[in-house]
Amino acid sequence: MSTRRRFLEQALLGTLAVGLGRPAAAVDAAAGADPDPAHLARALALLERAPLIDTHNDLPSSILELSAGDLAGLDLTVRQPKLCADIPSLRAGRVGAQYWSIFVESATQRTHVSLHEALREFDVALRFIRANADFEQARSADDIERIHHARKIACLLGVEGGHMLEDSPAALRVFYELGARYVTLTHWDNVGWADAATDRPEHFGLTHLGRQLVREMNRLGMFVDLSHVSADTMRDALAATRAPVIFSHSSAFAINPHPRNVPDDVLQQLAANGGVVHVNFIRPFVSPDGQAWGQRRDAALRDLRLRLDDDAAVERGIADWEKAAGAPRATIADVADHIDHIRSVAGIDHVGIGADFYHADPSDMVTGLGDVSRYPYLFAELLRRGYSDGDVLKIAGRNHLRAMRRMEQVAAELRRSEPALITEGVKAG
Repeated sequence: MSTRRRFLEQALLGTLAVGLGRPAAAVDAAAGADPDPAHLARALALLERAPLIDTHNDLPSSILELSAGDLAGLDLTVRQPKLCADIPSLRAGRVGAQYWSIFVESATQRTHVSLHEALREFDVALRFIRANADFEQARSADDIERIHHARKIACLLGVEGGHMLEDSPAALRVFYELGARYVTLTHWDNVGWADAATDRPEHFGLTHLGRQLVREMNRLGMFVDLSHVSADTMRDALAATRAPVIFSHSSAFAINPHPRNVPDDVLQQLAANGGVVHVNFIRPFVSPDGQAWGQRRDAALRDLRLRLDDDAAVERGIADWEKAAGAPRATIADVADHIDHIRSVAGIDHVGIGADFYHADPSDMVTGLGDVSRYPYLFAELLRRGYSDGDVLKIAGRNHLRAMRRMEQVAAELRRSEPALITEGVKAG
């Protein structure tokens, strides 16, 4: 299994340099990363109350890549410079609840090992949660608030890609019992019942099985997560769901027209649905120039492959192109612009945070938001823009809690009236 970082390097935008060869600290300083101290102090105080809920962090994958899942000698109570999160950094960032991502590359569906690899991720996540007194697993909105009030970090799980279900509602129910509270319907590639944002249209949305799985998630009490899916799949899921949906790590298409971001017509539907878009911190998804940069890089790569026969030469050539072009620039202000836009279209009740930290190198992340200690700086920027204390509390976590409680209420009603979805072993005709 290749690493998540290598996967993103190959499938997304390649290895991103920070700025134009300047060190990260210099870029941060140039971007004005230090806010007004009064705004920062106010943000810190509000995040103590919120709780701050981030819906996407890849620490389980990060641990598997670093140690193959061996937790011996891995002390998360001290800084871990090779991981995308640790307890001191989470505390500094005022994180109250974190969804840990169960991530398996979508290519594994072709080798039929997706479910096996998913169980490895569940295993390592549950073990590191249970090994740390600062963590406690949460399974409900009430759990999140109770754990936050106890001064611990509430830990939830999200499954990043429906390919891990291997078309099985039984697997979906097992994931729920293990603690998963959302499933992202696709990852980078289509699945047999839903189209991804970054693959060729195959189903033009959801198939009949896809709609059935959405409704089974409603019945169980799991969020339908529409990050990574095509716009048609977003619309079909919103038509099929009986509960609020989420985007666990997405941003606004109007600001950056990347296919992974959320178009305005979907944002308008989301307001009626009661769901939440949790904005992403990864530079190419945030930067207004990110999609255009990716297209220029793709063109350069195609040209190199036409001219060069040697893979190593192609890699050196694209690395030289990236160094010369520089990375797409993105700052805290750009993330705030996405939040502004989502608020203007869907409303203040439909914005949250889903940073998508996936490795320790800050270069792929927005300047000023390079690690999990930096959330207060984003909220200081929102306060500078005139967001109220109540607005900040909603974006930080209360919108998610409201949507989660409604999702749980729908599930309780459906469990009384509907049986579990059964497809395995059912004879056709």
